[in-house]
Amino acid sequence: MLGLRGLRVDDPEQLGAAWDAAFAADRPVVLEVVTDPDVPPLPPHITLEQAKKYMSALFKGDPDEAGILHQSFTELVAKLLPHRQPRRR
Repeated sequence: MLGLRGLRVDDPEQLGAAWDAAFAADRPVVLEVVTDPDVPPLPPHITLEQAKKYMSALFKGDPDEAGILHQSFTELVAKLLPHRQPRRR
């Protein structure tokens, strides 16, 4: 209808190829990426102040608190121990 190309990614292994296709497209692209709701939307390098505010907001009653904390810990371990791959849930 608008002439856009749509790409949907639900497998992390497909994300690189989807970005390549989007950048190589001859028209605007909508890239829809299905993500895990327990993965916190944080940049790779956050300040201590940002981390404090993140935890404060999380402990104020997020219904997915346990899953988010688990995933945050898993990501931290993966960064500290890159030779160990985290288990997928």
